[in-house]
Amino acid sequence: MANSMSSPTPHPAEAVVLARVTPAIRERAARVKLMVFDVDGVLTDGSLYYGEQGEAVKRFNVLDGQGLRLLNSNGVTVAIMTARQGPIVTRRAADLGIAEVTQAVHDKAKALLELTQRLGIPLEQTGYMGDDINDLGALRQAGFAATVPAAPPYVAQAAHWVSERQGGSGAVRECCDLILAAQGRLGAAISASYQPLKSGSPQ
Repeated sequence: MANSMSSPTPHPAEAVVLARVTPAIRERAARVKLMVFDVDGVLTDGSLYYGEQGEAVKRFNVLDGQGLRLLNSNGVTVAIMTARQGPIVTRRAADLGIAEVTQAVHDKAKALLELTQRLGIPLEQTGYMGDDINDLGALRQAGFAATVPAAPPYVAQAAHWVSERQGGSGAVRECCDLILAAQGRLGAAISASYQPLKSGSPQ
């Protein structure tokens, strides 16, 4: 007699996302309880716009912002960690409801370890997404290490997963969707984020 028990069918969105990664990456993403993101080159495209008063503007991506909100509201703590210091990052984090923000970090490996210890989340259940030399220590410690296509090859080599989109152009959203899909939460997150229009409702 055949076993009538079977694995639940994943939501179509989850199936699309998970079809692009290996089982090993899926397993790592499924364990993530804390996901930490670098800023320049990851949450932005890495460009710095300077005016007469100094650094004035960073460009962020709306898709990334929505992904961070979805991740943060579905059981994964989101944190931002950057070597730079400025009010722009503070404002962006506040807009997204991200409480864990660490700026002016010189040793990201040490800062990541301290963050995990303070939150009580082991490194094996921590993800980190960065793109440059100063991210290498954190990438090598994290249970799920992610980067972007523009990262130097030796940084990409330290990562478990490389996004298809570039930093500041949806790379973070890809990462958020992957984690949620691996944890079986993406479908529910999508369903909860909108309400179907009722007959006669304005569009």
